[in-house]
Amino acid sequence: MIDSQQASEALADINEIARRVRQSTIYNLSSQMLIMWGALVFAANMASFLWPRSGAYIWLAVDALGIAGSFAISAYGYPNTKIRAFDMRMFAASLLILAFGIFCCWLGRFTPRQIGTFWPIYFMLFYTIAGLWFGRAYVVIGLGITALTLIGHFFFIDDWFKPWMAVVNGGGLILGGLWMRRE
Repeated sequence: MIDSQQASEALADINEIARRVRQSTIYNLSSQMLIMWGALVFAANMASFLWPRSGAYIWLAVDALGIAGSFAISAYGYPNTKIRAFDMRMFAASLLILAFGIFCCWLGRFTPRQIGTFWPIYFMLFYTIAGLWFGRAYVVIGLGITALTLIGHFFFIDDWFKPWMAVVNGGGLILGGLWMRRE
């Protein structure tokens, strides 16, 4: 027989284990998505560096592949569970975030370099905000990529900005995804 104090402690232990399992599951799905997006962003930055006139088409293709990949990872990442990291609400939220970003770029009439700085910082804002609910890894990834993006914007000559962003943004997402697997 256990007393109420022991029962309370046991329930607290169960709640802590459930919280850790949930965070581990979220981190695992996020890790897969970060690695996928990191590879796509790296490839897009390098491709737009090599073929600058095709940059808009390259990024549209990468965004479409990334969204499709996010749906696939969400649907098949944990097939035996009901966990879905990217459902129709996330799709709608992604479209709203994208539409607002496009509106800001249109309204601000950014130069290509400014656009190359804006989008990573804009998306990292959402990673950092997500970190307030889902864990410090998101905050570290968001703030780290933002800081390195700003360093590249202010200190790298135009010719090397895209390769810098390929390493910082794409590589940062990949490293962040690998780090989340260990958390």
